[in-house]
Amino acid sequence: MNKMVTFPMLALGLSLAACTPRQSAAAPVAAAPAPATTTTTSTAAPAAQAGFQPLAPLSETRRTSFARAEQVIDPSKRYRAVLNTSRGAVTVELNPKAAPVAVNNFVFLALNRFYDGTRFHRVIEGFMAQGGDPLSTDPARREAWGTGGPGYSFMAEHRNGLRFDRAGVLGMARGGSLDSQGSQFFITLAPANFLSGEYTVFGQVVTGQEVLNRLTRNYTSSQPIPGAGADVLNSVQILVAP
Repeated sequence: MNKMVTFPMLALGLSLAACTPRQSAAAPVAAAPAPATTTTTSTAAPAAQAGFQPLAPLSETRRTSFARAEQVIDPSKRYRAVLNTSRGAVTVELNPKAAPVAVNNFVFLALNRFYDGTRFHRVIEGFMAQGGDPLSTDPARREAWGTGGPGYSFMAEHRNGLRFDRAGVLGMARGGSLDSQGSQFFITLAPANFLSGEYTVFGQVVTGQEVLNRLTRNYTSSQPIPGAGADVLNSVQILVAP
């Protein structure tokens, strides 16, 4: 299987962008991620949010391989994703009008329980937290974390007018080509405007940024941190409003 370059993929943006020396020294293309932490929390669905209703899962069991993402969203509606992590819950407002393909992909995978048990395998202080690799559920395969995907790829929506200009911006990770997006995503921990126009923005954290700030930092700007853990994304619940 060809390795997918994910925040190595982001490293591409970092190396080409005008940024500080610390940012330009991004994570290497094939680095060994840190082992997983053992901290867990309940995966029970959070309380309903005003005006939103939970969408029923498409699968009773976790599915991790597909030929493509089926169309499951109505871009005229509002969608949120509740990321239930081992550090707490993070709610993200998705933006189907600006990035309909990326939002549909994320919702489709979440409704198939694709993200259940995956890990934030690359978290860099002052930069971003990356997750969404299906391989990261298996500690025995940690050398391959950061290379997995859903079995298909799709084109970036990188010129949609949205920017990585604040903390909490949700973006799609990708390889060196614009059509290499899959399942991996990242959330900024600080403004990262040098990525704007290069990577797809498809959401914004509305609650839980403090949870992201508690995630274990397991990468420097250039390499994994020895012995650091990787926090778990227990489940993703999708909410919809008219």
